[in-house]
Amino acid sequence: MTRKILIIDDDIKLIHLLKEYLEENRFAVSHALEGDHAVDEIKEKTPDLIILDIMLPGKDGLEVLKDIRKVYTLPVIMLTAKGDDTDRIIGLELGADDYLPKPFNPRELLARIKAILRRQDILTAEDPGDNLLIRCNDMVLNRAAHTIEVRKKTIDLSTTEFNILEVLMKSPNTVLSRDQIMNLSQGKDFMVFDRSIDIHISKLRAKIESDPGSPKRIKTIWGTGYMFVDSP
Repeated sequence: MTRKILIIDDDIKLIHLLKEYLEENRFAVSHALEGDHAVDEIKEKTPDLIILDIMLPGKDGLEVLKDIRKVYTLPVIMLTAKGDDTDRIIGLELGADDYLPKPFNPRELLARIKAILRRQDILTAEDPGDNLLIRCNDMVLNRAAHTIEVRKKTIDLSTTEFNILEVLMKSPNTVLSRDQIMNLSQGKDFMVFDRSIDIHISKLRAKIESDPGSPKRIKTIWGTGYMFVDSP
């Protein structure tokens, strides 16, 4: 099955370069030059993954990401200015799954795309049945529908947030290091800056904890990593 990539960027030269390179690697590539109608573009072109530049005419990439996350959970890789940590952090906080600073090597982008899609393939290929539901306290994670229900209310998560929460809930009351969480949720060739896991955890807490400032579900284990608490 050919995977579809949507590039949202106003750099025509970069679009042509990426389109040629990704199509050589058996992806179907479409593009949009601005993000004002990103949700409509996604509905029309049904991509499996989006490459989104932050610097866009009209709405910038961060505003476009907000629009996308109101409707879709599909993976988004953001392109940022080299060395601009603020944009990277904000992008991850808004639900981006990964980022890549410009200029970049297309081979690195391809590796990140494959890592994210590989994780989705693993989830899709897993055995059906009760294993598709993970229950902890008043939370139910549905791996087939890619949803999380907290106190009987469905919560929207980005792809990376969902994958991280799944890893934590599959090993309740077990301390996992940051590297373990990222490797299990994204694949061993997933490359991302050090603070990203903390940002994703912070976003998860804001969505699933009654009091994110004093979390009861996802505990920080100082100097080690995180643990999902499944109380009796």
